[in-house]
Order: sequence, then structure tokens, then C-alpha cells
Amino acid sequence: NIKEIGPGVEPLASKMAGADSDDSLYPIAVLIDELRNEDVQLRLNSIKKLSTIALALGVERTRTELLPFLTDTIYDEDEVLLALAEQLGNFTMLVGGPEYVHCLLPPLESLATVEETVVRDKAVESLRKISHEHSPVDLEVHFEPLVKRLASGDWFTSRTSACGLFSVCYPRVSSTVKAEIRQHFRTLCSDDTPMVRRAAASKLGEFAKVLELEYVKSDIISLFTALASDEQDSVRLLAVEAGVSIATLLPQEDLEALVMPTLRQAAEDKSWRVRYMVADKFSDLQKAVGPEITKNDLVPAFQNLLKDCEAEVRAAAANKVKEFCENLPEDSRETIIMTHILPCVKELVSDTNQHVKSALASVIMGLSTILGKDNTIEHLLPLFLAQLKDECPEVRLNIISNLDCVNEVIGIRQLSQSLLPAIVELAEDAKWRVRLAIIEYMPLLAGQLGVEFFDEKLNSLCMAWLVDHVYAIREAATCNLMKLVEKFGAEWAQNTIVPKVLGMANDPNYLHRMTTLFCINALSEVCGQEITTKHMLPVVFKMSNDQVANVRFNVAKSLQKIGPVLDSNCLQTEVKPVLEKLASDQDMDVKYFAQEAISVLSLA
Repeated sequence: NIKEIGPGVEPLASKMAGADSDDSLYPIAVLIDELRNEDVQLRLNSIKKLSTIALALGVERTRTELLPFLTDTIYDEDEVLLALAEQLGNFTMLVGGPEYVHCLLPPLESLATVEETVVRDKAVESLRKISHEHSPVDLEVHFEPLVKRLASGDWFTSRTSACGLFSVCYPRVSSTVKAEIRQHFRTLCSDDTPMVRRAAASKLGEFAKVLELEYVKSDIISLFTALASDEQDSVRLLAVEAGVSIATLLPQEDLEALVMPTLRQAAEDKSWRVRYMVADKFSDLQKAVGPEITKNDLVPAFQNLLKDCEAEVRAAAANKVKEFCENLPEDSRETIIMTHILPCVKELVSDTNQHVKSALASVIMGLSTILGKDNTIEHLLPLFLAQLKDECPEVRLNIISNLDCVNEVIGIRQLSQSLLPAIVELAEDAKWRVRLAIIEYMPLLAGQLGVEFFDEKLNSLCMAWLVDHVYAIREAATCNLMKLVEKFGAEWAQNTIVPKVLGMANDPNYLHRMTTLFCINALSEVCGQEITTKHMLPVVFKMSNDQVANVRFNVAKSLQKIGPVLDSNCLQTEVKPVLEKLASDQDMDVKYFAQEAISVLSLA
């Protein structure tokens, strides 16, 4: 029954194909052959060309021939089905626009029941997308019956898919149909299969948002309570997330009776995964329930989560410490933090688990702005110091990268006396990755500490890195120098950095001599013409006579790099002779780079 596409398609084919002739249009017969081919890649490619084929067939034949064919032949590898489910979500115009969009429902309905989750999810996503293109009448006549069929399907796969479709059709149907949809959702929330209850729990918050408030109170709360005490922890933890959404919908006076008992119970659930979910959603929950419930209920719950027996839960709660404290009601913020939260935080600083300590270190500095100078110096500084000396590098780095907010509160002197020794220790750490991370923070630290302080305490460190035995460190140290000069200016560079860098040109180790060249490359631009010509260039020329070929060819590369900074007179009279000498070197590589530099700088 499928005829070959007639001659009228040719112009379209050439338009669609453009410059690429592989995409030229196939007759539908060829599509059928391809979809029956044994090679998965071929089948996948032909599915990806579906829109082209539909365009060629025109809207009517797409509806009467292509879609029925696709609906009947849905037995394939998952990746082919996934591509099909995705394509169909963009097919509205190809079947004739919104009034015919319901023609896309049969193939998507089949795809929403397959075994592979990824395919089902994509089919549901496409169904949700095209649901918005249905008119209210079509929703009731075509879409809602599909949702009902899926919701009462024999296989759990179809019932899980149905859960994601209730919220998109509910707002636009009549009140009788709304009642049916609510009933179906209730049924799925108590389904025998945990996978279905899990799907229902994950969509409960989204469904609650489209319901009228009276039904949220009468229907959703009881479903929430049931799911939150499900025998499967994977269902209970999803109910927690829904609880947060539901709390935002209810008026303040109903929260205490309707939602809080269930959430309190979740915070003490026997499964750590559920408690973890409560900790993870804690800030959202805090915003949803408001200041009173936060003071009476959430503060003790948060303390318990920070002291939880499972490290994952403590880490999730530790992550929320700063946000939780920021959102506390202002009148009692400091008291609550000092009496309830800080004691727990002090214990976490010496936690046995490094993930917990690391999570805390990433937020703890933020408490200083909330607690002010005196509290920070008295209570927080000792904690920061303990964390800076922690054996876990991540903890130390999280502290260093957040120093600026403490600096604002307590000032640089106080900070340097207490924290600097720990930073110096890290800079000399045996693990090169730790050293590397500290180098990356150096410009940030320098900016925070100011130039005198930097010269006094940190300058020698930055120089020591230039002769590190790991190349990645030497490279990062070179880049670091450039950033420091950008911060502190060329004059500072001339007095403190340049002499030390140039001193390395006489180092017996050729790797260090090469580092001098790399530094000159990086510094020439930020230091400017005068310093480069006066101080750096003579050293580069001297090194062109080095015994090691690697140094000589790096001289050629350096001259190419710093050439643009120099004036043309200097290029012609000084740089050109040196490059010409290198261009006739015995070493192949030296010759090559010297010639390249000559042509790039147009000195030929």
C-alpha cells in the first residue's frame, strides 16, 4: 500500500539536501528497507531522517502511511527507539499542525510502554511537549484516554509513564475529567509495584502545583503521608522532595498540622537515604515553612542531621550550614547559631570522614559575615586554623579559596598571623597537585594580602616554584608571575621579580635556564617595552650560545614571542642577526624555529 514517492519531490529533495547529497530524499519503500536492515547504525540514521521523509510525503500521507507504519514496527534496539521518541516530539507541523497533533499519540503511546527506562522517559517528554498543542477538546477526546490507558495498563512500565502525564492535562480539562485524573493518580500512589509508587512520588509535587487548594488538602496530603511511610526507602525519599513543594502551596496555619509531622518523621527515618534527602532539601524546606516553624522544628532537626551517624547525611547537612544560618529570622539569628549550630560545627571540624570536613570547609567561612568580627576571632578562627592543618588537601583548599570573606570581617593582620604558616606548609607539600592548587590561589591571595605583605612572606615561595622538579608546577609558576605583575605593576616586577628570574639564566640545570625563557615570554607583555629591551633581551641573546640545543631553539621561540613588544630598530639591528645565526645552527629544530621566527616577525 505504500507507493513510491512521485516526481514532485525532486525540487524538495535538492532543497533539503543542500550541499550534502547523502541526505537526498528516499522513497518510503527505501525507508522500510532501511528500518528492516540488520545494521543498527543504518536504522538509526533513517530514523534521524524522518522529518525529511515526512516533509517529502506531505502532511496527509505522513498521517495515513508513515505514522501507522512506525506504530506497527516498534520493535527495535533501544537507541533507535530513543531517536524515534525524540523525533516525534517535534512532528506537530509535519502532520498538519495542532488540529492533527493527536495522530502522534499512537506511536508515542507504544514507546511509553517499552522496557527501557530512557526510551519511556523520552516518549513521556515528547508527549508532555505535544500535550500543549492539543486544544482542550482534543485533550479530552484523545490525550486523556491515552493517559487512562497507560495508568491502567497491565505492565508497570506503562503505569510509571502515566505518572508524568497527569499534571500537563489536568489544568485544561472539565471538572468531571479532573475527578477521574485525581482518582487515577490516587490508585497509582498505592500501586503494588514499587517502581510505580516511586514514579508517582516523584511527580507528586508537580501534580500538587496544578491542583486546586481544596484538593491539595483533601487528596494530596493523604497521598504524601502514605508515600512518606512507604516500605521502600526509594519511595520515601522522593516523597520528601514532594513535601517541600507541597509546603510552599499551603497557607502557614495548615503547615503544622498537615505537613510537619511527616517531615519530622522523615528527618529521623531509619534509612540514611531519606535523611540525606531531608538534609539536601533543607534550605528549600526552610524557605517554604517560614520563620516560626524554622525556630521550633527545623533547628533541632538540623542539629540531629549534623550529628547523624551516616557520613553522607552529615556532609549534606554541613553543605547547608551557611544557607541555613543566613535564612534564620534576624531577631534570633545570632543566638540560635551560637547556642545550637556552632557546637555541632565544632564537632564536624574534626569529623572522621573527609567528605564531611570538606563540605563544611567550603561553607564555614561564610559564617564570619553573619557572626561579625568578635565572634569570628573568638570562635571561628580556631576552626579555620584546624581546617588549614587538616591532612586532607581538599579541606585546606576549600578554606584558602574562601579567605576573602573572612578578610573583610577581621582584617589582614589578624588573618596573616594566624593562617599564613599553614599556607606556607601547603606550598611545600610533597604532593605536587597540592602545590599546584596553592599556586592557582596565589594571585587571589596576593590581591587579598597586598604587596608589602606579599613581598615579605610569599615572594620567595613563588620563586622556589620556578625550579620545582615537576614541569606542571614550573609552568603554573610562570603563569602565576604574569598574573602577579598584572596585579602589582611593572615597577614592582622590575625591582622584585625580574632580577631573580634573570639570575636563573646561569643555572647549571638546563631545565631551569629554559624556565627563565618561559618567564620572559610571559612577562614581556605585562612589563612593557622598556624593561623587556633593557633587562630581558640581553639575557635572551646570551642564551643563544647555550650548549644545549633545547635552550637554543627556545631562544628562537622567545624572540618570536617578545618580538611584537620590541621596536623595529631593535628588531633589525639586534634580533635579526641572532636569529640568522640560529638559522644556520647544526641542530634541525633550532634551524626550524629560527626560520619560523624570522618569517613571523617579517625579518627575511
